[in-house]
Amino acid sequence: MSIYRLTNLLAPRSVALVGASARPGSVGQAVLRNILDAGFPGPFGVVNARRHEIDGRVTVGSLSELSFVPELVVITAPARAIPGLVEEAGRIGSAGVVIISSGLGHGPGSLAAEAEDAARRHHLRLIGPNCVGLAMPDVHLNASFVTGTPRAGGLALISQSGAIVAAMVGWAAQRAVGFSGLVSVGDQLDVDIADLLDFFALDPKTRAILLYLEAVTDARKFMSAARAAARFKPVIVVKAGRMAQGAKAAATHTGALAGSDAVYDAAFRRAGLLRVPDLREMFDCAEAVGRIAAPAGKRLAILTNGGGIGVLAVDRLVELGGVAAPLSAATRQRLDAILPPTWSGDNPVDIIGDADAARYSAAVDILLADPDSDAVLVIYVEAAIASADAIASAVLQVVAADKRAHGDSAKPVLAAWVGADAATRETLSAAGIPNYATGGDAVQGFMHLVLHRELVETLAQVPPALPQAFEPDLAVARNIVVAAVDEGRQWLGPIEIKRLFDAYRIPMIATFVATDAAQAAHNAAGILAEGDAVVLKILSRDITHKSDVGGVVLNLSSVEAVRVATVDMLARVRLARPEADIAGVMVQAMLKRPNARELILGLADDATFGRVVVFGRGGTAVEVVNDKALALPPLDLPLARQLIARTQVSRLLPAYRDVPAVQPDAVALALVKLAQMAVDLPQIRELDINPLLADEHGVIAIDARVAIGAVVPKFGGREAGHLAVRPYPSQWQRHLKVRDGWHVFVRPIRPDDEPGIQAFLTHVSSEDRRLRFLAPLKEFSHAFIARLTQLDYSRAMAFVAFDAASGDMVGVVRLHSDSVYESAEYAILLRSDLKGRGLGWALMQLLIDYAKSEGLKRIYGDVLQDNTVMLAMCRELGFEVKTSAEEPSLCHVVLPLG
Repeated sequence: MSIYRLTNLLAPRSVALVGASARPGSVGQAVLRNILDAGFPGPFGVVNARRHEIDGRVTVGSLSELSFVPELVVITAPARAIPGLVEEAGRIGSAGVVIISSGLGHGPGSLAAEAEDAARRHHLRLIGPNCVGLAMPDVHLNASFVTGTPRAGGLALISQSGAIVAAMVGWAAQRAVGFSGLVSVGDQLDVDIADLLDFFALDPKTRAILLYLEAVTDARKFMSAARAAARFKPVIVVKAGRMAQGAKAAATHTGALAGSDAVYDAAFRRAGLLRVPDLREMFDCAEAVGRIAAPAGKRLAILTNGGGIGVLAVDRLVELGGVAAPLSAATRQRLDAILPPTWSGDNPVDIIGDADAARYSAAVDILLADPDSDAVLVIYVEAAIASADAIASAVLQVVAADKRAHGDSAKPVLAAWVGADAATRETLSAAGIPNYATGGDAVQGFMHLVLHRELVETLAQVPPALPQAFEPDLAVARNIVVAAVDEGRQWLGPIEIKRLFDAYRIPMIATFVATDAAQAAHNAAGILAEGDAVVLKILSRDITHKSDVGGVVLNLSSVEAVRVATVDMLARVRLARPEADIAGVMVQAMLKRPNARELILGLADDATFGRVVVFGRGGTAVEVVNDKALALPPLDLPLARQLIARTQVSRLLPAYRDVPAVQPDAVALALVKLAQMAVDLPQIRELDINPLLADEHGVIAIDARVAIGAVVPKFGGREAGHLAVRPYPSQWQRHLKVRDGWHVFVRPIRPDDEPGIQAFLTHVSSEDRRLRFLAPLKEFSHAFIARLTQLDYSRAMAFVAFDAASGDMVGVVRLHSDSVYESAEYAILLRSDLKGRGLGWALMQLLIDYAKSEGLKRIYGDVLQDNTVMLAMCRELGFEVKTSAEEPSLCHVVLPLG
């Protein structure tokens, strides 16, 4: 797994610092001072070959001279010395190294490559180089050169910028916020952002993860780790370079629309990450998600002693998509009984400027009990009438009582003490109440919580590899694109595009190709006989935008008009673009759909994330209007609807005035089909449908371009190497016949298997649970089961087996790969009453077949010595079985896959 030995780095029992210095202002001095000030309790050694002591601390000349083996080695030495130091650390048995030094270079032959090779030889984990280090407050470790010692708490920070780490430490000190860890990743020679997401996702001390990101190197690994982490805790990301656009010149509209930052935004959304634009909003978001759980809905009750500031808060709430909670008649009646007659009578609940602690306390108590709201925001505007501290204390007493009464289901409370001093804010923070300078900031914090809940719900949905809404003719589609690629072409022709769209049931207007005016006139005759007018379009792979060169003529109503228009168009375009290869013209019917909306649907190829689906307002001004949204394939209908809803043009799809609504889900289904095309046909690089007309009759593509090329996988594994998000692997469904004619159905696990897993575990004995989980587990929480069922099928795979007759779940087997996708750990569990019937053997064979198909080099596992049945099966399957050197009660089993 990617968290291999990370605990040794992030919670080491012993530390050594190489490169400590007595020189004021040096990095070596700052790191030494921080380690000492943090009070690391374990053995700590200082290595410096030139000095015998630094600041009264005795030093040694090398790592091997230390009286202990440091689990973690922190290096601030000059770059040229680092490969040798990494080699020495590995040789003496250290687990990991943090390289703070810079200047190691990049690529083959560099000092960085030498250090990486040395680490791999000794199974060392590396953080850095070129980083500010790490701080783990819970274990009193601050191996960094930031100013100050962070306090312990529930936020983890992972950053590609050392300056951001320093800024967060300063912010946290002002707000009394604590961290479970802060890690600057630097150049990411080994440990990367995905590895750290994996670690902190499973860390019980971490409530939320903050991420500062500049670029992703391995998009599939990042998406896998980010999706896994976001299922269990909020992950807040700031991405630098939001205004930068993709560097390549786009050949299609969709390529132009899919700017690099827009693709990152789509990836973050698909991964369930909360994206914020800057550090200030990251701080505000962390204030909420780091202290309270997400509310059940988006209805917010606002309590205030200032009417105007309450109304501003409601305005901001509605602007961000929230709902001002309605007050029920019962709640109004209760408020009437304790408030002055002049109170607002509605939400926001304005309890008047002379409100004291007792009035606030009573009102908060009533709003917490109101079933028509999901959270409460308490706003206090500084006034001379009542003490801000007294009111804060009174509110906290009510909130604490509500938490004692309702536990985890207690309603979330946020606060905005406008004009309050630092002491009051600290009182609120200490009680776990997110608090802000303004009501608008507090509302935004609330909406971050709402968005996180919605993202987590979306993550539980797994798009199928093949949507059930249609059945594409995959053989025909593949023949079209493969033949074109084999011919060395970069574009499909119009007739090929029509056949491709027919294979995916995407309606497209009939298209004819003519090489000259006579052929165009002949093609037009049949269209005119049907009563339709004719459209002419220039046919050239070299011309992206036909209208720009006079390459489109509309509404031709006679054969002679078509003939003349063809001659004129060919001459006009050849004059405007003499270098272009012009193949002729396309002849199409002029559709009369007065209520149709012009849309664009397409695919783009992103250098980092692979294929991307683009949707937005279409037409000739598509780049100027720039109303678009992006998503990573594959898609299902819910995801496609969400994609559509993120555009302005989505507001035109329902009925308005005398214009009928677009046929329900016609556009969403077209997007699902297009995304499936991206999954099935990696040869498609870019694709435009512009415009796609949508109205009450459905959708129809009017014009399209498809760019193709040889398959170039971006990601590991042998399936869907062009996609950052792997589709549900339905091709791995199997019907197995095991011993005594027992029929079993096996398929990859899905999130909706959680109830089945819970029921299955009731049929597993306590002894079998101990053998499987290496501990006598009695209860399995929702979070635990969710981790088993919610996979992205990239680094992890699990198969569930069902009795074909009863439908009952009878077994589970799973595989989790390491960070470089070479080795994978297996696990298996069967119903205790069905053991000995050959199911375990069959599931292990399936798992081995899957691992081989993925190109993995080996699978391994840890098996208790007294699990004799499992050890016997491993030996029969060819596993090497060895007693663990670290834990004699375990056997380590390994199967080389060749």
